[in-house]
Amino acid sequence: MRHRSVGDLMTPTAVSVRPGTTFKEIARLLDEYDITAVPVVDDGDRPVGVVSEADLLRKQTSGDAGSTAGELMTSPAVVAEPGWDAVRAARTMQTQKVKRLPVVDDEGRLIGVISRSDLVQIFLRHDRAIQEEILEDVIVRTLGLPPSSLTVEVIDGRVTLSGRVERKSLLPVTARLCEGVDGVVEVVNRLDFHRDDTADEEVAQPSGWTTSTEP
Repeated sequence: MRHRSVGDLMTPTAVSVRPGTTFKEIARLLDEYDITAVPVVDDGDRPVGVVSEADLLRKQTSGDAGSTAGELMTSPAVVAEPGWDAVRAARTMQTQKVKRLPVVDDEGRLIGVISRSDLVQIFLRHDRAIQEEILEDVIVRTLGLPPSSLTVEVIDGRVTLSGRVERKSLLPVTARLCEGVDGVVEVVNRLDFHRDDTADEEVAQPSGWTTSTEP
């Protein structure tokens, strides 16, 4: 089961500026591409900061409109990696109080931008798509159960699980797997079980199996 990462959700970089880019050119780019911020990169295409509309407005009200990106930018740039999951990106935006993150490759070069609006797309998935992924990937492929063995109801991203699994230890596992599906905002676990295996103190070993403590 593969969940969408920052690399899947990001907008591939079409716009960036250099530290020497002027105020007017930055303003033109923001308007032309209908964006609210632009990464500032060095000669190696590595982000060194970000210039936002707010940065331009602050400078404009001060009467100095001839500044460059290097003077206007918020630095250092807070970046994300393409392998991050959406939750990590969202938490980084929240803690750093930013609305978008430049995404960099293994060499630190700019390859895209992830914004709040990109992350919101995850939670706009149709309930039917969420239900199908849980049935096919979680129940059948991962747990190895028939699709009819459990009931999965999805309303506005809220998943309700009901039915019976073989072992009690599968209850939290199943819920966690469902929580990891894109678009799920909550899991209500109403599953029951046939056998309580959580009280087992020892794991049965094959006949003739011995355990040695010698090196």
